[in-house]
Amino acid sequence: MSNRVARKSAPLPAPLPPATRTVGQLVAETIKLYGRRFWVSLGLGIPVAAVNLLAVELAPAWRLLVIPLVTGLVFGPVLVAASAIALGQRPGAGLRTALIAGFLVFAPFPLLVSVFVLPGLAWLALLGLAVPVAVAERLPLRASFARALALGRADFVHALGSLATLAITVFLTQSMLFFLLRAQGEQAARGAGFLAGVVVSPLLFLGFALLYLDQAARVRSSPAT
Repeated sequence: MSNRVARKSAPLPAPLPPATRTVGQLVAETIKLYGRRFWVSLGLGIPVAAVNLLAVELAPAWRLLVIPLVTGLVFGPVLVAASAIALGQRPGAGLRTALIAGFLVFAPFPLLVSVFVLPGLAWLALLGLAVPVAVAERLPLRASFARALALGRADFVHALGSLATLAITVFLTQSMLFFLLRAQGEQAARGAGFLAGVVVSPLLFLGFALLYLDQAARVRSSPAT
């Protein structure tokens, strides 16, 4: 009995550094970051939930035309803000580059995932880190994308697996929260979907920003560098 109590009270092992952090630990660190900066991070979910609601309300023909543009204009600034929160850095002189990079990264994303989810995630894994690169390293636009490609290729399996796991976590948590919040009626269901998106979607963007630290650490620790 005493051994069992001792095991329960023993401190948890320290998380691995970013260079060797696993996908599961990245998700755990994302949740911890969200808890520490909850009220600031919660604001990230409002525009994301609004875009998701717009996508549901639009007719299919308009959706293909409008959603890529809106996604680029909205998700880019959200990732910039998430990068500032996760990395503890203001974009400063890199703000304009980060916003342009965000638009170029996210505008094609809805079209890619409409075919199949994996190409969209692979696109983000290879080039999406241009946004946190612009925030943290303040490189010009072309150099930010070149650096993002190098980071994405440093451990592509980790990058893709992390984004896929974050996306699945957000989807499942959001679905569960939606079913808990919804009541009878279409308007109530819309409201529940919006609230669920507001609360859960920041995890995806915060985790994406933390992935930059993982990939940058892997590049630094690579024998080729």
